[in-house]
Amino acid sequence: MFTRIAIYHVPAGDLGAFGARWLGWDIAQGHVSAQTGELYPAQAEVTARPRRYGLHATIKPPFRLAGRASFAALSQAMEKLCAQLEPVTLSGLEIARMGRFLALLPKGGVDGLNALAARVVVDLDEFRAPLSAAELDRRRKGRLSPSKASNLLRWGYPHVMQDFRFHITLTGPLDDETAGRVYTSLRSHLSELVSGPYPVDSLSLVGEDDQGHFHEIERYPLASVP
Repeated sequence: MFTRIAIYHVPAGDLGAFGARWLGWDIAQGHVSAQTGELYPAQAEVTARPRRYGLHATIKPPFRLAGRASFAALSQAMEKLCAQLEPVTLSGLEIARMGRFLALLPKGGVDGLNALAARVVVDLDEFRAPLSAAELDRRRKGRLSPSKASNLLRWGYPHVMQDFRFHITLTGPLDDETAGRVYTSLRSHLSELVSGPYPVDSLSLVGEDDQGHFHEIERYPLASVP
């Protein structure tokens, strides 16, 4: 049913609802969400690239299941792991530039969050099929640093472990002028939603359908979360 699997943190509540309206894809419900342009006139254009992923922060990047692995076994391992992981509360989130796109980035310290992400990458790696030669070549075109090149070979993705940076993508690549306008619009709609402490208290198993859209399959609370 799904071509690839990933482990995401999927925002819930008002932020999750906003993300569905903003990106035009509701990852939790698995359907298109109308983009009326009320949030930004060229909303559909600036969100075209991240739309199919839904609002999320990547923890373990998309991967194909290994030949001997089953989805049921992965789900059981995920549930067991999440029961051992403590929630992390961030000081807040802020809208910021990340390269050429806009994202929600964490405020304050992120050591606990980085450790959580690394644990997920390592503990669930037995379920990941190795990258093909073509996939490796495609990833290497990005002029990777030595550590990112090493991550790609070992973990199937460059931006993990010491190169992990928690972020919730809001746009595709933007020029400076457009980024400024979109930032102003997003700030007016998002400021109240992300101003206070932000709990990372659940992780989600998600799947990519044959059209390239990601769906939340199951959400797992982290340890001590009711």
